[in-house]
Amino acid sequence: MDSILYRILPFLRWFPMTLSSVRADFVAGITVALVLVPQSMAYAQLAGLPVVYGLYASFVPVIVASMWGSSSQLHTGPVAMLSLMSAAALIPFAAPGTDKFIELSVMLALMVGVLRLTLGALSLGAIVNLLSSPVIVGFTNAAALIIGLSQVSKVIGVPFPRSDSYLADLWRVLLQVPQAHLPTLVFALGAWLLIYGLRRYRSSLPGVLIAVVVATVLSWLVGFDQKTTIEIGQIADKQVAESLRKLQTAQTRMADITTQTARISQQAEALESDGGLDAIAQAAELRSELPALQYQYQANKAEVTRLQIALHAIPLYGVSESANEWRIHTVDSLPANIAERGTRWHFAGVKDGQVSLSAGGDVVGTIPQGLPSLRVPQMQWDLVLALLPAALVMALIGFMEATSISKAIATNTGERVDTNRELVGQGLANIAGSFFSSYTVSGSFSRSAVAARNGAKTGLFAIISALAVVLVLVFFTHYLYHLPQAVLAVIVMMAVFSLIRIEPLLQAWKIDRVGALIGVMTFLATLLMAPSIANGILLGITLTVLHYLVKTMKPRADIVSRKPDGTLGGIRANKLEPLSETVVPVRFDGSLTFINVAYFEDIILEANSSFPRARVILVIGSGINEIDASGEEKIREVAGRLRKVGVQLAFSGLKHQVRSVLEGAGVVERVGRQFFYPDKETALRTLLNDPERSGLPGQHAAAAT
Repeated sequence: MDSILYRILPFLRWFPMTLSSVRADFVAGITVALVLVPQSMAYAQLAGLPVVYGLYASFVPVIVASMWGSSSQLHTGPVAMLSLMSAAALIPFAAPGTDKFIELSVMLALMVGVLRLTLGALSLGAIVNLLSSPVIVGFTNAAALIIGLSQVSKVIGVPFPRSDSYLADLWRVLLQVPQAHLPTLVFALGAWLLIYGLRRYRSSLPGVLIAVVVATVLSWLVGFDQKTTIEIGQIADKQVAESLRKLQTAQTRMADITTQTARISQQAEALESDGGLDAIAQAAELRSELPALQYQYQANKAEVTRLQIALHAIPLYGVSESANEWRIHTVDSLPANIAERGTRWHFAGVKDGQVSLSAGGDVVGTIPQGLPSLRVPQMQWDLVLALLPAALVMALIGFMEATSISKAIATNTGERVDTNRELVGQGLANIAGSFFSSYTVSGSFSRSAVAARNGAKTGLFAIISALAVVLVLVFFTHYLYHLPQAVLAVIVMMAVFSLIRIEPLLQAWKIDRVGALIGVMTFLATLLMAPSIANGILLGITLTVLHYLVKTMKPRADIVSRKPDGTLGGIRANKLEPLSETVVPVRFDGSLTFINVAYFEDIILEANSSFPRARVILVIGSGINEIDASGEEKIREVAGRLRKVGVQLAFSGLKHQVRSVLEGAGVVERVGRQFFYPDKETALRTLLNDPERSGLPGQHAAAAT
């Protein structure tokens, strides 16, 4: 009864608590919270969301994962990898930061949670083994580069265009380096120096939090945030005004196309659910409109990107031409009598005829105060299938990340990690979080390491960190208004660039060159396919499975002979002389199943053709771990064909489970019980040196040459 209760309510293992353990959890929880608050805001922006959603994701999911997970030191919440993957999965369907994008982010969290919970409930945690080490390293390295370099635009204060090619977008950012905003760059470099210096010389201090506080105060003191809103009609330069109108039109058209696409998909699905032939035909006709809409969407998206970059590069100056008239000019449109240009502005955005201008750097801005309300996630059923591959990859990647962190910590604590229970805990965290406006979360390596280093004893530390986030949401959000976006970008870059590892791929090259090449291909594919980075790891998984199937179809199989040290080795690989012309030992290292029985047959027939005087072909079967009906049938078939030409098939060292199958199928009696030897040395000694006892009817095995 107790074991069932502990499985349903695993947090009961925390009890009984002691005063010392509660004190340790409290210290660890507060310390983690100092890292969690700035990290969560930075990762929310990486996910294309307002910063407050990072704080929402650091509340309910943290508590649920700690109570129903397996590891006492694992801290769940926003992480860089899944934040980027969430944004990449949703960008094709909605613009980042919009209401629809937020709804889709929450829906995706629910989908990931359901997938993880299902895998955990069915005890399918082993499915993560589809992710080989080189594939994980290749994907992680590429994703870290993508995440880190995507923050460059915030560091230098220029727009980051979003298209279907991440590398092209990055190149457009680099072309804008001459337009870099110097104060923004100074804040970024200052934050980096402060965090790096404290990490190196005062590691006990919360460097990230200190950098956030210092940068926020300085930003407020120097007036880093300077913004204003004007009408398009206040732009004196007609070409600039026309470009702004074109930009607004293209943005409006993109929103209309998105709405129209969703409506058509919903109508088509409704018709298809009716099942009638006429309804299916109407649905097909409706769906035929989608390619043209998608083409129009991409064309408008390209136009938006071009105009945003061009407008941002134009310096604008505000001039009071009369007591009641204030206009924005370019250098070319400045009135002749105006010698002083005044404040330099640059374009920030346009909506509903209102143009946003900025003379400073970007800051976090207003953060809604208060806790997220309980709200059922809005399901966009027409997008569920489209998002399913990304959700599955995110479920696997997040689970792999969480379990690897848990196991790394468990080596020091001695705690047993139950991967399936961790899946359940992570699944419940995402499901519960989606009802409180959280996007996808997973286990965090950095925060879990902080918790373990500060002596966390139970998951209570995570609950304490979540309660600290509650205090921030309720009382302190307005203090974060002036936090520079460049500082959050630096926090993300420093976190993800530390994930890049080259050595594992170099080590893999020494052991398994094909596996290492798959890792490199995963790295390149992830970069080239970005922002759809899920496709990169799906390619890696596919190549890994194919590589495994090829190895399984063609396991190591050699004709062997004695090496100088007395052991057996392949004749070709070691350039050895045959043991005998009449007794041919063949080593077969692989399970004998339907997938490789043809290869087994090929190697036996090759041995027979290579040794025309052969009287016995001995299969050294100690490496055969499994046999199925196809394998049993193939042995009977090959043994019969060899017998017709006067050659006997023999086996040595078969494992009990394999021998039992052959016994039950009557193969042992059919081949000859005397030709099944307990080990290879007994078989070779009998066949080579004691031909009279070998059991060959009318044949004499020749001695070794």
